[in-house]
Amino acid sequence: MSRGPGTRLGTAAALAVLVVLLGPLLAVAWRAEGWAGLRASDWGALRFTLWQAACSSALSVLLAIPVARALARRRFAGRDAVVLLLGAPFILPVIVAVLGLVAVFGRTGPIAWIAGLAGLDPPSIYGAQGVILAHVFFNMPLATRLILQGWQAIPGERLRLAAALGFGPGDTFRLLEWPMLRATVPGVALVIFLICTTSFAVALALGGGPRATTVELAIYQAFRFDFDLGRAAALGGVQLALGGLAAFAALRLTLPSGFGAGQDRVVPRWDSSGPLLRGQDGGVIALACAFLLLPMVLVLAEGALHLTNLPAAVWTAAARSLAIALGAALLTVGLALAMAVAALRAPWVEAAGTLAVAASPLVLGTGLYLLLLPLANPIAFALPVTLLVNVVLALPFALRALIPAMRELDADYGRLSASLGLTGWVWLRRVGLPRLRRPAGFAAGLTAALAAGDLGVITLFATPEQATLPLMLYQLMGSYRMEEAKAAALLLVILSLGLFWLFERGSRDA
Repeated sequence: MSRGPGTRLGTAAALAVLVVLLGPLLAVAWRAEGWAGLRASDWGALRFTLWQAACSSALSVLLAIPVARALARRRFAGRDAVVLLLGAPFILPVIVAVLGLVAVFGRTGPIAWIAGLAGLDPPSIYGAQGVILAHVFFNMPLATRLILQGWQAIPGERLRLAAALGFGPGDTFRLLEWPMLRATVPGVALVIFLICTTSFAVALALGGGPRATTVELAIYQAFRFDFDLGRAAALGGVQLALGGLAAFAALRLTLPSGFGAGQDRVVPRWDSSGPLLRGQDGGVIALACAFLLLPMVLVLAEGALHLTNLPAAVWTAAARSLAIALGAALLTVGLALAMAVAALRAPWVEAAGTLAVAASPLVLGTGLYLLLLPLANPIAFALPVTLLVNVVLALPFALRALIPAMRELDADYGRLSASLGLTGWVWLRRVGLPRLRRPAGFAAGLTAALAAGDLGVITLFATPEQATLPLMLYQLMGSYRMEEAKAAALLLVILSLGLFWLFERGSRDA
């Protein structure tokens, strides 16, 4: 492919992303007062962040292993739908899932009712246990999907040989499944650990207090309530170091499984064909589906009854979220397309776009506030800053979708395009976009869904007149207007998942 305007534009886009990503981080580092600027409560927040992330990742992985094993061993009607369901929490707005967990585990939920029948005190959804529960809700499906890939990577020939040798379930686990888990689980656990260290909306809604404050929440409190920019910046440096170390460890800790290659055949699992194991696997899958579906059903079913009674402010907030989501989707896909072209000749472009994996939205927001403060009132830029941060944070996912497709396209059509003199915008219009519409549509849909449901940097900047739909939902929950909150949650789910479906489906039908 030619080194024409597309490559130069992609290189410029990568440099712009680096500026947007590193500029706020440098501003935070410059303003930080050092370790001495942290209070005892801040060190407590760091300890709690590490502890809850370790507990959340361990529980997510431990619960995911039997679910992944059951899905790997069974073929049944609706299996594809169950696997698809496991991807839903990633797109689902965090604040909606939190509201659903409150509906199930709160004082008026079914768990409290069952505890009352047993003569027990109902469990509290708030505090450390609530933060860990919510993180398990989001990350257990992710762990299941990743570990399931490891199970599916075991060559069918190995399983056939194990059956021929008369292996039982224990032998198969010890000789085939355990080596796979030993190679897969550490990386999965570290990825989830990284996600939990940068989680903000969960801690904001369910945490708080001196014993359940994360570093992200401490940044928000220092910024929003105390307006202590130096302390917020120092905490931002701690969060950046924590995320960077976890991301580095997750990338480095990948052990070889040593299975070798196979012919990708799906073979029956003769070692687990007994009725007891079939019932066990069925029960595990049913419990996992109930854990994921029940919170959403309780919230969305009741929200449908009050959707028409929402105040005008909620619909205005929904319009702001829609504008941010569409703007973020278009900008992210445009940047990702240009960077994918440039990455064919300059591998550093891909690395530059992936750096945001370790970034914290609140650290970026704090840095942008510090950069804007000498120039203008940062509050006036609340919505543009929210859009910009969402673009930066969604860019790694868009690049993961587009760069492999771009490389395949270059291998198939690169020489032919060069011989015909197709370069730049002409090549993109006639060759690139028609064949990249599916990954581009997926990237746009994912970005729009994540941006519509984001409750992060907007909490630092926004006034009540600038609230997005997730922030409005959080405010309704805080004022105990639960009927309106559930209706707003339904509206937010329709907006997020609807945008994802429209972009993704539109790219397939184009």
